[in-house]
Amino acid sequence: MFISIISHKTNTSENHMSEMKENRKSVENIWNNFIESNPNNRNKDIPISFYFCDNKIDADECAKLVVKGIKRATATSLWWFEKNNEQLPKIGDQYIITDWNGNAKAVIETTKIEKVPYNKITPEFAEIEGEGDKSLEYWKKVHKDFYTREMKPFNEEFDENMLIVCEQFKTIYLK
Repeated sequence: MFISIISHKTNTSENHMSEMKENRKSVENIWNNFIESNPNNRNKDIPISFYFCDNKIDADECAKLVVKGIKRATATSLWWFEKNNEQLPKIGDQYIITDWNGNAKAVIETTKIEKVPYNKITPEFAEIEGEGDKSLEYWKKVHKDFYTREMKPFNEEFDENMLIVCEQFKTIYLK
């Protein structure tokens, strides 16, 4: 659904954060195994790890879709990057995908990035994002709901013209 680099963890409880810290070992393990299998990888430092979405059901489902090779894209609002003062992803960036509880599932690498207005997202992009029935209608509904939820605490509103950072990736290592 949405890349939650560092965030989209707005609904985390103290227990959830403790569990994620305990599972940090799985992130280290997957990265060490990846580097052992890919000694020429340009990046040796553990990259950012994250889960998709803002709830356990969707985060766990998206992690499974990445592992199955179905989910090959994500769509984060440009608003989120600006609001959180985060750098935009770049082609070649590597990340570790986790489930909601922080268990590492895969290493991905960004292959393509486009800024696209929400109302110009294509059926092709919705399909490679791989969620739900993979239709544009499904994509628009769940993403509008998500962007609305993430903006609400800031008293800001979703806009059909808002820019979305459409990030495509390939899975380069599985647990």
